[in-house]
Amino acid sequence: MPEVAAPDRKVQFKEKVMWTAITLFIFLVCSQIPLFGIMSSESSDPMYWMRVIMASNRGTLMEMGITPIVTSGMIMQLLAGANIIEVDYSLKEDRALFSGAQKLFAMVIAIGQATVSVWSGVYGDPKDIGPGISFLLVLQLCIAALITMLLDELLQKGYGLGSGISLFIATNICETIVWKAFSPTTYNTGRGTEFEGAVVAFFHLVFTRNDKFRAVKEAMYRQNLPNLSNLIATVLVFAVVIYLQGFRVEIPVKSNRYRGQQGNYPIKLFYTSNMPIMLQSALVSNVFFISQLLYKRWPENLLVQLLGVWKSPEGIPQEYAASGFAYYISPPHSLTKALLDPLHFVVYVTFMLTACALFSKTWIEVSGSSPRDVARQLKEQQLVMRGHRDNSMYKELKRIIPTAAAFGGLCIGALSVSADLLGAIGSGTGILLAVTIIYQYFEIFIKERQEEGSAMF
Repeated sequence: MPEVAAPDRKVQFKEKVMWTAITLFIFLVCSQIPLFGIMSSESSDPMYWMRVIMASNRGTLMEMGITPIVTSGMIMQLLAGANIIEVDYSLKEDRALFSGAQKLFAMVIAIGQATVSVWSGVYGDPKDIGPGISFLLVLQLCIAALITMLLDELLQKGYGLGSGISLFIATNICETIVWKAFSPTTYNTGRGTEFEGAVVAFFHLVFTRNDKFRAVKEAMYRQNLPNLSNLIATVLVFAVVIYLQGFRVEIPVKSNRYRGQQGNYPIKLFYTSNMPIMLQSALVSNVFFISQLLYKRWPENLLVQLLGVWKSPEGIPQEYAASGFAYYISPPHSLTKALLDPLHFVVYVTFMLTACALFSKTWIEVSGSSPRDVARQLKEQQLVMRGHRDNSMYKELKRIIPTAAAFGGLCIGALSVSADLLGAIGSGTGILLAVTIIYQYFEIFIKERQEEGSAMF
């Protein structure tokens, strides 16, 4: 498998910024280059629910986005965490072998997903496309997946900031929010020409309508197109998540190696960061994907109908769950819809909060951040909790960490539900992912600047 060589010297901060910008530019270009050989992409999109978290763009080279990398990474991480495969991260050979296996598995997933997409008629009937063009479509998707993997590896090896996965997700979501706020695209809604962008539409309505109060009201609450209340809700959720990022429990520690050296070990409220919402979204997206495919094939089957009945609103090709399990785990997109169907709302909220809390607690066990792992790391650094014996440190961490993980997962779920109810642009899940990733980049930026400053003196 092709790989990016690790840097043989310390990469300067300016170089890291440059490589991060180049990586982002390549991703954005690939997101706009259409796949050669597509006959049709006007039908309902079975990957619609995954595109927000997988940084994918339909009908382009980034059709699969980061799906192969994320799926491969999560499965390998779960296998390693459950000790099904044994990996010693302290050994360079083990790390290289694990990374190579992860990349190979990602390519296998990419080939499988590309083949299924072409064969199932996502880009048109395979009989009409022909075997030659079908092979070209699969080849384009696989090469794009390999490029995405190498871009992610470039950043993770230390040439850039953060990881490609996080960068692509945040860019994709922010691009959606900016477009829906400032899009110059016009639509004829029956009440005259309207702009898609909420901000552009506000100024257009205020300047062209005689009744200014009604113009402002329409810009705030118009249906079927982004409005100012959606934009305000998005900004509000951004602010709340950034505020909650500062919540943490400081555990006082002291060094056994150096007498008098003391410090704090922080345990954040969002201990598992955005991982619970990513896992929950991946689960729900896969349920929607399977349910849609089954309903298209066997719409009269009772078990298939129990899993989900899919219908498309008038004039919109995209299908949405109308009943069944898929309907009850999909978010109501406004307070009005939640009040009209309270059972749907209650089931959705219960499922969302429970799933996020459980995924958060499970992730700490498989990702090397459980109380036992943290206690071992502190012990290796010869750090102990002030006021506690060595053998009681694990008990204290066990009291704090799982609680922080579960409560943090609950908070993430509750914020996602609130964002969906308020009609925030880009979905609650998307906004939470974007904010947590941007905040992580802010912390990386500060850390890099401090290291560069300390290196100068």
